[in-house]
Formats: sequence, C-alpha cells, structure tokens
Amino acid sequence: MGGVEAFNSLPAGELSAVCAAPAWVTTMAAGRPYPSRQAIVAAADAALRGLSWPDVLVALSAHPRIGERAAGDSKEAAWSRREQSTAADADQATASALVEANRAYEEKFGHVFLIFASGRSRAEILAAARERLGNDEAAERPVVADQLRRIALLRLERLLDELG
Repeated sequence: MGGVEAFNSLPAGELSAVCAAPAWVTTMAAGRPYPSRQAIVAAADAALRGLSWPDVLVALSAHPRIGERAAGDSKEAAWSRREQSTAADADQATASALVEANRAYEEKFGHVFLIFASGRSRAEILAAARERLGNDEAAERPVVADQLRRIALLRLERLLDELG
C-alpha cells in the first residue's frame, strides 16, 4: 500500500513526468486520495481518454523525437530513454530512414511522431511511421491520443513501482 500512499502525497507537479498535459495533472491531483493502485490507474486512464486535442499537443511537446535520445536528468527523460532503448539498435539505413519519416510526419501534422516504442525495433517503428503518414488529420489524432495514453499508463505503472 506504500506506493498508493506515496502517490497520494506526491506534489502535483511531479505527476507531469507521467503526462505533461496540465489538465491530466490537475484531474489526477484533484482525485486524491485514491484507495488503491487499481483506482489510480483507472482514474489515469479515464483522464487520459478525456484529454482535448490541445491538451494532447501540450503533452506531445514533452516527448523527444522517436530515435533521439532524451536529454537531461529528469524522470521523464530517463523513462523516454528506457522506452526507446530497443529502437536504438538499428542499422544506419534504418536510422536515417526514421529521421526522414520523422521530418515528413512533422511537416504533415505539425507535431512529433509519437508511438508506444517499448519493445519495438526501429524497423517496426519506421514501418508504423510510414503507415501513419498515410493518415489524414482526422484519422491520426485518435491514434496519437491512444499512443500518448499507452505511454502515460506505462509511466504511471513505473512511478507506482518506484514509490513502493
């Protein structure tokens, strides 16, 4: 139960390492105290599903480009490096193609290409980027929001594990 108690007393600002959208942080902080880990995760999932597109864009601004090493000593940067660790192993041609796909995606959609990268190779990520470049804005937004949700829930689980 220590993780739940620690989560309930965590400064609200520290929740932004899970998801940088202020609306999500505010919702999660306002819902405290949570009675269990399951309640925290359920509330987080509901809050993530309820984010507006502008909220999603704010959260995206905290994510590095896929394939780029997140800088800094923050918890969020460390988690990002861990999430992309399998994506770091790629040949130069795949790495270069991913840089190009990122550029094309950002030009088309105006924000970083976000994908739940944990356990995926760069080749798999590149294939997903190329596939998603075929989407229009209306089709891509729910995909981005779902990828953000999956990443945030993974980070929340990690945070709860760290809190004990």
